Amino acid sequence: MAAFNKFNQFVADVATGVHNLNSNALKILLSNTLPVATNTVKANITEIAAGNGYVAGGGAAAFVSGAQTSGLYKLVLSPVAWTAAGGSIGPFEYAVLYNSTPANGNLIGWWDYGTAITLTNGNTFTVALDQTNGVLTLQ
Repeated sequence: MAAFNKFNQFVADVATGVHNLNSNALKILLSNTLPVATNTVKANITEIAAGNGYVAGGGAAAFVSGAQTSGLYKLVLSPVAWTAAGGSIGPFEYAVLYNSTPANGNLIGWWDYGTAITLTNGNTFTVALDQTNGVLTLQ
């Protein structure tokens, strides 16, 4: 599984109440352009073109659980998958997690898959989110 990288602004956004990770609508979009840690909102990300099974804005990363134990909050989200239909999806190398509830689409983090991926017709790509350790932790 690709390592999770957080955007710098995410920390300030949590501190100022931009994100309610337990109730806001979180999504994952695909990009073939390397995100930069200083990116702040969805408009800073170059998303791949919609079509063939990929919808602009990406897919919903549904809330599974968010709980604090001994001062450590763990966010668990459901995996997000796309299946190419009627043609290819991509190429893409990065999956970007963002909060779609605020109008700006405040960024949270991204995964780097190390090489460009193109889904050919009938193939599926899944952002496999850790159901045990969570997508991210805060302490």
